[in-house]
Amino acid sequence: MRYRELGKTGLKVSEIGLGAEWLERHNEEEIKAVIRCCEEEGINILDCWMAEPNVRTNIGKAIAGRREKWIIQGHFGSTWQNGQYVRTRDMDKVKPAFEDLLTRLGTDYIDLGMIHFVDEEAEFHRIMDGEFLAYVKEQKEKGVIRHIGMSTHNPKVGKLAALSGEIEMILFSINPAFDLLPASEDLNTCFAEEYEESLGGIHPDRAELYRVCEQQNVGITVMKGYAGGRLFSAETSPFGVALTPVQCIHYALTRPAVASILAGYDTPEHVKEAVSYETASEEEKDYASVLAHAPRHAYSGQCTYCGHCAPCPAGIDIAMVNKLSDLAAMQEEVPASLKAHYHALSATAADCIACGSCEKRCPFGVPVVEKMRKTKEMFG
Repeated sequence: MRYRELGKTGLKVSEIGLGAEWLERHNEEEIKAVIRCCEEEGINILDCWMAEPNVRTNIGKAIAGRREKWIIQGHFGSTWQNGQYVRTRDMDKVKPAFEDLLTRLGTDYIDLGMIHFVDEEAEFHRIMDGEFLAYVKEQKEKGVIRHIGMSTHNPKVGKLAALSGEIEMILFSINPAFDLLPASEDLNTCFAEEYEESLGGIHPDRAELYRVCEQQNVGITVMKGYAGGRLFSAETSPFGVALTPVQCIHYALTRPAVASILAGYDTPEHVKEAVSYETASEEEKDYASVLAHAPRHAYSGQCTYCGHCAPCPAGIDIAMVNKLSDLAAMQEEVPASLKAHYHALSATAADCIACGSCEKRCPFGVPVVEKMRKTKEMFG
């Protein structure tokens, strides 16, 4: 298992994590088997947004005596009312629900205290300016939570969070299908049966979010990396082709600022399928060829940092150079942090010999040689 630093939190998280939502439909022993398998495979980050009491209790039992092995994302605002989940900002409901989470998980602290499911910009401002954030900050001051995070599906809200100075990391929905879409306050738009045929490439709203998170050192953990499983079938995929779990994982982990993708598991076998990413071949990770030949919504002309262009005879990590170049191009002036990262590379765009071998391998037809020339000028 490889580990990545989660932005400014300094926490080292496994790049494959556990999104515990699917565990709601399992009993104590089944949950214990999944969590033990995660531990054996080196997974160390767990997201528990669910309010249902039994699953919280069963997760707590499964990690009992080994709490220190886990970095836990626990949510403020996810409550259980009259036998069902209710997202709320009512502090009379929020506070006991969070205390219940601590009790049932058998812990006195949460590593990442998540402000739960904020998709509307107006609601974001109400939260940040009101008693909700004040309560969350109080928990951090007391040491009950170690860091403040926020979960959202809306890139505009994510950007506001990243720029707020209060939010240290975000939980965001990332996959090749969702990345096509503009910002929306309605999550259902992501799961529409069909997307507009005009869509193509990463939408600027989402590219901007990734840029800001990278610039502000706000780490991202990923939810909905499989788009609810719809990407696994050509019939339900908006591309008209199927992707594998490993390909979806690779896509998420190649986005700027992403530290971990939190997948859902029903069984230990599902855990091992996801963790197989760590030993997968480049061919098995290759989502780019699939998307490039998809009947709908191709990413033509846009670098997705897939690494298909490698190897470079000059030793350039073309995907990384392109990522840094794209992040820099979205700003009026190249930040010193990006310059430092770029010049620390063992080979830069200045080393390009313009052989064009990368362009022959690129499934999206990116003009890499010209991009290297422009990047050299940009970074000096």
